[in-house]
Amino acid sequence: MILIAGINMITALLVLILERVQMIGILKALGSNNTSIRKIFLYNASYLILKGLFWGNVIGLSIIFIQYYFEFITLNPETYYVTTMPVYISFTAILLLNMGTLLLCFLMLIIPSYIITKILPSKSIKFA
Repeated sequence: MILIAGINMITALLVLILERVQMIGILKALGSNNTSIRKIFLYNASYLILKGLFWGNVIGLSIIFIQYYFEFITLNPETYYVTTMPVYISFTAILLLNMGTLLLCFLMLIIPSYIITKILPSKSIKFA
């Protein structure tokens, strides 16, 4: 799942970079270095990751809490030996999973952000 999330974030970052090629060219022409421009895109991508983690946690934890308290998912007791689907909530595991997802997705985004160093100001501004 983290690999799929990382690939989706890489695609989103590439789309963000390709949509802003002219802006990158203008920033480079004004004297901004590649590192500061890369930081802008990495901060923007981190915001998207945090937003996705937030809503994923809200939806996922809501379903888990509803199952924990109301037991709306029932099972066949002859097959599974329980009448409802059991759930276990470990906040430490959830926190570690979120931190690991954030870290791995962010690390996967560093390599595609090097595309910014290949953009030449003269060619990107010419097509504006």
